[in-house]
Amino acid sequence: MNLTPKQLKILQLIRDWRVRRGYSPTMQELADEIGVSKVTVFEHVEALIKKGALVREPNKARSLSIAEGIAVPDESRPMRFPLVGKIAAGNPIERVADHDELDLTEFFAPTPGRQANTTFALKVEGDSMRDEGILDGDFVVIERTQVAQNGDRVVALLPDGSTTLKTFFKEDDHIRLQPANPAFDPIRVKFCQIQGIVKGVVRRYGR
Repeated sequence: MNLTPKQLKILQLIRDWRVRRGYSPTMQELADEIGVSKVTVFEHVEALIKKGALVREPNKARSLSIAEGIAVPDESRPMRFPLVGKIAAGNPIERVADHDELDLTEFFAPTPGRQANTTFALKVEGDSMRDEGILDGDFVVIERTQVAQNGDRVVALLPDGSTTLKTFFKEDDHIRLQPANPAFDPIRVKFCQIQGIVKGVVRRYGR
């Protein structure tokens, strides 16, 4: 897809906001992030919608989202994932995204032909998933999805706006987000928004 640098940045920002907060930025917030006028952002967004990269729900605020089947270009480089923030593995907390990348070529040689089409990375804080081998300071590689099955390790956006990493279980009248450390209690909610499923854990030893 032929995108200008500003259009690419807008896609990345919308992706990161939706992962981190569960909703898209406003036109003004996008304008503030990239240092242009609100009118300029509106023109870029309309162009992205026409190109099929973005979709918007009519008459609904903060409804911009990446179109199904579209990979943000920084997600399609082998073994390199956008590092969009930190995820609490203790008590749920909201974190501001780090505009950085986790490049797995620092750890492993790239696998020819393999791409991360809808994949991003988060840095773990806390030890509530310790017994699953997910430790404080690890990086978890997340496949972006809104659907989870019982037993999946998920990134979940809670009703209070915080985000947490836990194992997902749908029970009779609620959702249980189960830690893997007896020092932590399960989180039980009527509803949460699944933002992705853990596909792998990266840990670096030494310097």
